[in-house]
Amino acid sequence: MKGTKFIRVGDVMKKDFDLVDGITTVAEALTGMHHPNTGVLIVNKRSTNDEYGIVMLADIAKKVLAKDRSPARVNVYEIMSKPVLGVSPQMNIRYCARLFDRFGLSLAPVIEAGNIVGVVGYNDMVIDGMLNEWLGNTRE
Repeated sequence: MKGTKFIRVGDVMKKDFDLVDGITTVAEALTGMHHPNTGVLIVNKRSTNDEYGIVMLADIAKKVLAKDRSPARVNVYEIMSKPVLGVSPQMNIRYCARLFDRFGLSLAPVIEAGNIVGVVGYNDMVIDGMLNEWLGNTRE
């Protein structure tokens, strides 16, 4: 596509997200959640040799709520996905969308130099990326 602007993941990612320890209960994680609009909890590494984990609110609904488990008795590590497939903030959102499709993802952490700097999902890529480009808007 000639003339199409190159939009990077870092341009559309959400920079605010919740980072929790795996030992935290689901109830504690939810009550301490500061950014519920991201729909995700990032599970911190236990050590430098560990990997990040992820829990989406949909995981809590499926693995805790639907199974009638007590959020106060379920630890985040019991329902997380680990390791996560992260993306670079330098990645083109078109390639990110293809990666999501190929691996069945809807959201991923954005990782730079081994640290999570944000999260990105389809909504961010479409609304903040493509739609704003077409409308001539920029994300503040």
